[in-house]
Amino acid sequence: MRSDVEAAIPDIHSSEYEEEILRSLRRIIRAVDLYSRKLMAEHGLSGPQLLCLKQLDARGELLSGELAKGMSLSPATVTGILDRLEGRGLVTRERRAEDKRTVLVRLTPAGRKLVEQAPSPLQDDFLFKLRALPERRQAGICRTLKTLVTMMSAEDIDAAPLLASGEAVGPRPIGRGRRAAARPMHRETSSAGNTREGTSRRKSMEEG
Repeated sequence: MRSDVEAAIPDIHSSEYEEEILRSLRRIIRAVDLYSRKLMAEHGLSGPQLLCLKQLDARGELLSGELAKGMSLSPATVTGILDRLEGRGLVTRERRAEDKRTVLVRLTPAGRKLVEQAPSPLQDDFLFKLRALPERRQAGICRTLKTLVTMMSAEDIDAAPLLASGEAVGPRPIGRGRRAAARPMHRETSSAGNTREGTSRRKSMEEG
């Protein structure tokens, strides 16, 4: 007979939906990853960086706190994004004379040009289709996704309302005589429980 503990553990094969749910989640992750990689390769931007530039383009100069609120990110996260954008000459920051604690952020001409060249955020097409659904279906999708977030213990992750990978750092040049750092390894698990290792350089064609 099974113990009470064993009985409380669900049978891994009990649901006919498990593989399809995992496959759907994987497709969503891959779609976001491919968009983010293309954005970085063609424009040197991460998704949050593009969102930041678009906020400034649409709303004009903003206090850094207002920008963080508009992006639904923490001030510390936005500070890191602005550091990279300012380093590329895409934004400027200026401390206000009347209050040195507040920082005014402006888009530069180079930043505005890049916004014009950059593709539309991935979520634009998704939101267009989402808004076409009846409100009760939108509410159902929202409840389901919130349940998934809870199941994955991801409630406390800092996330902007966009479909793109988190803040990314572009490759740093390697100084003369210095060896390149080893590339990070990642591990994927198949539905059968086996694992395979590969480098982060593997092409998207390996994904099933």
